[in-house]
Amino acid sequence: MEKAITGNNPMPFLRMGSGEPLVLLHGFSSCKEAWFKQFELANQYELIIPDLRGHGNNHTYEGISIVNFAKDVLTLLNFLNIESAHICGYSMGGIVAQEIYRQAPEKCKTLVFACTTPYFSNHLGGIFGQLIKMQSLLVPPFMRKMIAVRSCFKTWSMENVRHIEKCLKSNVKGMFKTIDAIVGVDNRSLLAEIKVPTLVIGARYDAIIPVTIPISMKKQIPDSDLVIFNKAGHLAKVEMAKEFNQALIHFISKHPIAPKIT
Repeated sequence: MEKAITGNNPMPFLRMGSGEPLVLLHGFSSCKEAWFKQFELANQYELIIPDLRGHGNNHTYEGISIVNFAKDVLTLLNFLNIESAHICGYSMGGIVAQEIYRQAPEKCKTLVFACTTPYFSNHLGGIFGQLIKMQSLLVPPFMRKMIAVRSCFKTWSMENVRHIEKCLKSNVKGMFKTIDAIVGVDNRSLLAEIKVPTLVIGARYDAIIPVTIPISMKKQIPDSDLVIFNKAGHLAKVEMAKEFNQALIHFISKHPIAPKIT
């Protein structure tokens, strides 16, 4: 694990492999290790996988917002002297990827929005946030884990229980602040302005981001691609990891980063 300084804040991140840079952004209440099924992509790409503020090993709780999540990632890319990268955001990470494009489209060679949404209404977001907060305070950890498995996977299994343990790294303080940061996000008008190659990924049995949302996003983003996994829930990158990785490779291979001219 390495650390970069983003502003005055240390940002832990994983860096592995070589090739074109591929940034992987985790979801809500998750961490960089949640991409464990994608570590094999280091055989073809330079993977950059950060912990966002208040998540994983990142213990910065001040200034938690989607805007600052994106700024931190951009600062990390500058710290690593990366001029342009493939940006893949999962769930909340997809919202962060949208904000990265808003702030610095030149840094985005391609975008991948996986099981994510451009819009989190104040009303529904507030209800969702209160439910998450109540669950975190009142429901025992083991039961929360079972609820997460039921919510995130198409099928229940002990293997998926173990996968949830790798994917989720709950931090109540960071989680509560992040809920408040997500509520009210509205990037719907941004989608039509995206001018880089974009892949939208959805899952038929996603109980958190209904499959109608990625389908709608594909329609709004000019010339975008769409992949729907018909045998997976919200964590399709784990449940159908082989197919997910192949979809990334296929998409990125069509849009290579031009080599630097020296």
